[in-house]
Amino acid sequence: MTPTPTATLVARDWAEIQERMLVPLYEAVYDRLEVGPGDRLLGLGCGAGLPLLLAAGRGAVATGVEADPARRALARERLLEVLAAPPSAPRPYDALLAFSPSPAELAAALPAVRRGGAVVLADWGPAERCTVPAVLGGGPSPRDLDALVERAGLRPDGSGRVFCPFGYADVDSAVRGLVSTGLYDGAADPALAEKELAEALHPFERSDGAVWLPNIFRYVIARVG
Repeated sequence: MTPTPTATLVARDWAEIQERMLVPLYEAVYDRLEVGPGDRLLGLGCGAGLPLLLAAGRGAVATGVEADPARRALARERLLEVLAAPPSAPRPYDALLAFSPSPAELAAALPAVRRGGAVVLADWGPAERCTVPAVLGGGPSPRDLDALVERAGLRPDGSGRVFCPFGYADVDSAVRGLVSTGLYDGAADPALAEKELAEALHPFERSDGAVWLPNIFRYVIARVG
């Protein structure tokens, strides 16, 4: 499937503006797992591939799964191995990293993780600590990660919280970055939704025009039995 021009622009906004906002989360998880040379990582919903690049920078062999063809194309431009769906045959990945996966998405990816391998699930933290979903109305409530681990038959092995502020040069960049997340895709009138989002961002503008949105993300680690 060839991405539409609009989809390509949104994917580039994700790659150029938004995906770096989650670097503290990725780095905290990789530190916790001690990701390093020889480790094999599978990133579910890897976007344009930044989490894969960070893992590769630590010496790991990282493969991504990304359903969106525009983001997948950008990841491949970075010379990354990115699949449209999880591997159909079992492969010995040491860890699976997934942000807010559905039970079906998680179930499809688990066969690729070796016995004893780590599964890391992440999502928004407490509503009162997250500007985007709590104040800006960005999407549904976060998933119950512990329930997702239990439903998948995984063994809990720890959790953590990470401060991931979203910082933008100006309101326009903030709107483009936030729209690229897909959190506002359900709007009946996208142009109106962007206008309302821009207005909602004004209280978070600093004196130099930059926008600062503090957020907390939570992750859980589980093991494949």
